Amino acid sequence: MENKIYTKDASIVSRKIGEEFILVPIRRKTEDVESIFTLNEVGAFIWDHLDGRSDLMKIRDSIVKFFEVTQEEAEADLVSFLHQLESLGIITSK
Repeated sequence: MENKIYTKDASIVSRKIGEEFILVPIRRKTEDVESIFTLNEVGAFIWDHLDGRSDLMKIRDSIVKFFEVTQEEAEADLVSFLHQLESLGIITSK
């Protein structure tokens, strides 16, 4: 895993509604329901840690500690989720 730092696109906001976490684009048409994404608990945790300061190893280690999983499991979830976010164009790395 390359140790990058990611930043969220400012045009995407996250909200917790009940027990669900969602990502909502604020600069697109509100009728575009396909642009709204539901996150599981791990995805929401990762999204919250994409602050432009935390590198991937720090985020991975936080996942390990918070969810009590192995480094390998945390890294697999982290990399998979980041690839999804990158393909949507809603995060950038430096």
